[in-house]
Amino acid sequence: MIIIMSELITNIFSEAPNISLERNETLFHTGDDVTSIYLVTSGQVELIRYTKDGVCLILQTAEANDVLAEASLHSLRYHCDAKAAAPSTLKALLKSDYLRRVSHEPLLAEAWAQRLALAVQSARIRAEIRTLKTVAERLEAWLDSREALPPKGRWQNLAQELGVSKEALYRELAKRRPN
Repeated sequence: MIIIMSELITNIFSEAPNISLERNETLFHTGDDVTSIYLVTSGQVELIRYTKDGVCLILQTAEANDVLAEASLHSLRYHCDAKAAAPSTLKALLKSDYLRRVSHEPLLAEAWAQRLALAVQSARIRAEIRTLKTVAERLEAWLDSREALPPKGRWQNLAQELGVSKEALYRELAKRRPN
């Protein structure tokens, strides 16, 4: 049922124009007006927020068929930055068009509610992981919620997501390597 619901959401974007982003290119900044909703069709786009101390937090890593910054649909302005972690393509649909469709199609509204519920669950898991004291505990909890580690070139992003230094993560990963 979740797959069917997800298809309902992605189908809305079928006629939407494409946007291409190069690695490290910014799609929007904190404080920008929310005028569109985005579906990632390829690549990876991260939602990033900086703490008062300047620490970079990755709030979402959106990949193919993920809606980027879904909660922003119900906001006037973005509360974070969106930056391409890899060359990426997205579809951009006007916020007003998306809201109109959701309000007129009960199955789509249900699919959207389901999508938001999954996003809340994911945010709660990330928050729980950040409360754990050691790098080993954080990594283990993260792995329990995923299938596998990201590719080696993305480990520094995983460190940011876990809220640990990349060096601490690399040391923990080295301990886990078979001898």
